[in-house]
Amino acid sequence: MTQKNSIPIFPLNILPLPGELVPLHIFEPRYRQLLQDVESDDIEFGIYFASQHNKERVGSLVRLESILKRYDTGESDIVVKCVDVFLLTKYLKRLGSKLYSGGDTYLFDAYKDATIGEALKTDFADYLEITNSKLEIDDCNIHDIANALDLDNSDRLKYVKLISSKKKQHFLKQRLEFRKFIYEQEIRQKNNFHLN
Repeated sequence: MTQKNSIPIFPLNILPLPGELVPLHIFEPRYRQLLQDVESDDIEFGIYFASQHNKERVGSLVRLESILKRYDTGESDIVVKCVDVFLLTKYLKRLGSKLYSGGDTYLFDAYKDATIGEALKTDFADYLEITNSKLEIDDCNIHDIANALDLDNSDRLKYVKLISSKKKQHFLKQRLEFRKFIYEQEIRQKNNFHLN
């Protein structure tokens, strides 16, 4: 983990993974102020995973990718991209004089060792082939595989808590095997229907 940072915090019941694009609808005055600061100061902010299962207090550091729409009411539709994962060590209901909350965090440096081992690469290539995906395996890192599997929040939390790349790869290998099994069962069932 890297040094402590104080960042704006946006508590939500989601846990974006590194590389993931997330659409958000900004409507509360405090988060409209946050969006103004993000745009004017080019800062990143944290989406804190607000769940009772998040005992470790992890969240996702995101940066603004685009603004899709601005409404006359002051609301906005935006897209953010997860660039890292953090551990929240202190939560502040308000960050200084701002309306929005903040917190002290330690970044995981999620891209430090994000390469894919050969065994996982082979399994993922097989998965892409049977699901007819257009994703290019050569351009992928370990987080791209996690995102392609569309993990639920419970699995996302397990994944980000794994510190070593080896453990992350083992975890994703298990999830890939399960997804392949489910997909093959669905194909078998589809082929078993007969017209009468």
